[in-house]
Amino acid sequence: MDQVGWAAQAVLTTAQMAAADQAAVRDGVAGIALMEAAGAQIVAAIEARFEAQPVAVLCGPGNNGGDGFIAARLLRERGWSVRVALLGDREALAGDAKLAAQRWEGDGEGDVAPLSPDILTGTTLVIDALFGAGLNRAPDGAAAQTLQAICDRAMVAVDIPSGISGDSGADLAALADPDRPTPTADLTVSFFRAKPGHYLLPGRARCGALALGDIGITDDVLDAIAPAIARNDPALWRPTFPIPEPHQHKYSRGHLLVAGGAEMLGAGRLATRAAQRAGAGMVTLASPHSAAPLYRVSLDSAVVRAFRDTKTFVDMVEEERVSACLIGPGLGEGTVAAREKVLAALRTGKPVVLDADALSLFEGGAQLLFDSVRGPVILTPHEGEFRRLFPDLADLSAGSKVDRVRAAAKRAGAVVLLKGYDSVIAAPDGRVVINTNAPAWLASAGSGDVLAGFAGGLMAQFMPPFEAACAAAWLQGAAGAAVGPGLVADDLPERLPAVLSEMLGVT
Repeated sequence: MDQVGWAAQAVLTTAQMAAADQAAVRDGVAGIALMEAAGAQIVAAIEARFEAQPVAVLCGPGNNGGDGFIAARLLRERGWSVRVALLGDREALAGDAKLAAQRWEGDGEGDVAPLSPDILTGTTLVIDALFGAGLNRAPDGAAAQTLQAICDRAMVAVDIPSGISGDSGADLAALADPDRPTPTADLTVSFFRAKPGHYLLPGRARCGALALGDIGITDDVLDAIAPAIARNDPALWRPTFPIPEPHQHKYSRGHLLVAGGAEMLGAGRLATRAAQRAGAGMVTLASPHSAAPLYRVSLDSAVVRAFRDTKTFVDMVEEERVSACLIGPGLGEGTVAAREKVLAALRTGKPVVLDADALSLFEGGAQLLFDSVRGPVILTPHEGEFRRLFPDLADLSAGSKVDRVRAAAKRAGAVVLLKGYDSVIAAPDGRVVINTNAPAWLASAGSGDVLAGFAGGLMAQFMPPFEAACAAAWLQGAAGAAVGPGLVADDLPERLPAVLSEMLGVT
């Protein structure tokens, strides 16, 4: 995976961001200079989106509050009507936050009120600079009361909305009291690199628009930090994306075998069409003998081959020209024969994508599945299928979505793509990518079959499994966004050529 692209799209935990700040200070950047730059970025992002109006700035006792004091001063200098409230005693402020507060108060006009809902009176915009990403518990007392009183006012969060975990995206306020979730920001302004909580639900939904500001930290600090999480972007996997060469023919461009089922034919058909659109030179759908005529009617350009028993299917998988296999969409659950198809494909050592039924078949016996992995494998579960394979990793007590999927990939010895609005893709070596371009329209039957088909088509073309999974998730999101409202899964493969043309710069 491209290291330059990885650095550009890196996502930092709260501890890693603190290390980046400390590294910048060690390199000679004064802490107050970083804070002044952060305040300037907050103001620039606000002025790009809002007209001047009465604003309340809620400052916490740490550096997040210091950023708020700087932003308040700069907005006032630009003619905004600004009120500032502080959580805690002014005398308790220390370090750069204390200096930032002094600069707000310096000309005698910078009053600071105790934090309470009263500070909101007469204002239409609120800047939440209370806690930022490092909070590990729900806000309480005056902070909770004031946040809940924001109501219909526009809100800008500094770093992340107070009450959202920067590392997991968990809504700490809602976990403490489901009736008092963290207010949703219209805009969140953070710095240098995003944090997992900006992209993982429910944090992603609470952040509104995300603006990342440059505050003078150089990318060199990432060398020591070595971030293992990134935001999904073509820059990560574009160098490994398969591009046809003039000398190639259909088999050298990859041959994917898709295992079709006897009843839910639409799933196999969608996966097959998606693999074709993803560029596989040839796609064969292996069908139970009884369903083969129906598949042939609906798949004009794919090959449909019938099998009567598991041995016939295994023979197809083992054919030399088959470069990858996709099993799961519409496979059917609960039969020994279906399990054997999955295990037989894995035993070949060829690249395999397992989705849907191919995963649910191993509920209560996941270790057999994992022990059978011989080559490159992608697992594409939704949350229910993930729970069947990894019951101990299925809830919040197992950590963030990133933590859970990373642990699952290591255990399975396979790439795991846990689907959702905030899909997370993890490799066994610990690398994790969060996908951020999926529109809500993708919550439609068959979308997962298309995703599996995209991944299978790319794996058939010899794209490495982690990169193929990341590319498949991004391409599905881009295709879904291009379709927009009214999306059905059948639309996605047909939109892919235009998405690929734009991504690859083909005219």
